[in-house]
Amino acid sequence: MVSKLDILFKEAFLRATKTKQKFAPDVQLRLYAYYKQATKGDNFALSVDDNLKNAFKFNAWVQLKGMDENEAKKNYIKLVNSILT
Repeated sequence: MVSKLDILFKEAFLRATKTKQKFAPDVQLRLYAYYKQATKGDNFALSVDDNLKNAFKFNAWVQLKGMDENEAKKNYIKLVNSILT
């Protein structure tokens, strides 16, 4: 069964990916990290293409280690709602 939180998370994800608005790099990293934590939890995996951009993304995600997946979803939704009003 899909929860209300899952629906709101999916809606926020769609809003963030379909917007024409450009996000600041730090906001992009936070969105990425919350999304990965919400969908993968602490199952960290560094991309084979370990360029600098991927290293920053991976680091942002690892900083959320231990965060509950539902909490990550709530933070993602809150961040999207704060920038896309």
